[in-house]
Amino acid sequence: MRNQELIDRFMNYLAIERRYSVETVKAYLLDLQKFEQFLAESGNASLLAVTIYDIRLYLSFLDEQKLSRNTISRALSSLRGFYNFLIRNDIMTENPLAYISFKKKNLRLPQYLYEEELEKLLAAARGNKPLDYRNAALIELLYATGIRVSECKNIRLDDIAFDLGVVLVLGKGNKERYVPFGHYAADAIQEYLEKGRKVLMTENQREHDKLFVNRLGDPITSGGVEYVLKQVMKKTGLTGDLHPHMLRHTFATDMLNNGADMRTVQELLGHASLSSTQIYTHVTKDALQRNYNLYHPRAKRGSHELEE
Repeated sequence: MRNQELIDRFMNYLAIERRYSVETVKAYLLDLQKFEQFLAESGNASLLAVTIYDIRLYLSFLDEQKLSRNTISRALSSLRGFYNFLIRNDIMTENPLAYISFKKKNLRLPQYLYEEELEKLLAAARGNKPLDYRNAALIELLYATGIRVSECKNIRLDDIAFDLGVVLVLGKGNKERYVPFGHYAADAIQEYLEKGRKVLMTENQREHDKLFVNRLGDPITSGGVEYVLKQVMKKTGLTGDLHPHMLRHTFATDMLNNGADMRTVQELLGHASLSSTQIYTHVTKDALQRNYNLYHPRAKRGSHELEE
């Protein structure tokens, strides 16, 4: 069986059976194409003839490219998934990555905004122009729900239920979930619909059901959301870049810091596994330490003296 046929079958499996997003399928495809190119240049063009020796050579090759350990780990994960697929379909009998171990080093903790930074960001977004109302609603909703940018840009008008205070979100693997939002986000969205979206749609003679639009009235893109946040960030005077995921990280961190349980946050974020959510426990340790020092009778120096 030719390489391209094997790869096509795997891509169809990811897209149809696993229901992975287009972006995720493309990432797997790119990893496989890079590996296939490496094999061709090494004199072994067949994906079915790969051995553990080939994998170790490829691992050394990736390391020589000065790639991050996260990037290398992801590439090996793609290959592992591909060969597991071939084994399940009786195309191969042994996974050449079965005895390959490569763990990520230096786990990167998610970056998030402090309360003062968030308030400055929201203040910088406000204004009386159509795009100002759009920007304020966008930031309020991202922070209120913790949804991904890819989920946010696909929200339709009918997905918002103001009476219930929830939004229907289409997440990874085309899985739907309802995520609640508070009155700050609700007020910002309603004001945007009247003073922002309606104006932009009318001026540009557009007609569609997507909630967030760009200056031309067309549905906003993920890149557009990132651009908006960076422009608003510049107005705050704060240093550093603001990536859309920082609002998602801030949402999760604030929920946990204020007493939400892990399972609730997992459900709201749309994480398939609890392990994906547990990374946020690392960034809540500061809050735990502060609360301990504040409330435990023996946390402070000299507390024993009060007992004497």
